[in-house]
Amino acid sequence: MILISLTYIAPMDAVEKHFDGHIEWLNRHYADGVFVASGRKVPRTGGLIIARSSLDEVRALCEADPFVSEGVARYELTEVDFSRTVAGVEGLKQP
Repeated sequence: MILISLTYIAPMDAVEKHFDGHIEWLNRHYADGVFVASGRKVPRTGGLIIARSSLDEVRALCEADPFVSEGVARYELTEVDFSRTVAGVEGLKQP
């Protein structure tokens, strides 16, 4: 699994201009099975996404996120090999 940490680097009004495109990007990658979970950071300084793919593929996807391509957010990737989960999210563990 890959954790994608998005951090806003522009004022919120600039970020919000690209919100619809970001949501379309999220929806596309939920539909293709790459994204598993996502949400806003609290306080609202960015977001976090759990992705199921290779590090290289996720890096390429992130470059296409309108938040990143329009320069309002940066991303950091962390590869995780979950070994333990609570019931209901066993799919996060590597086979």
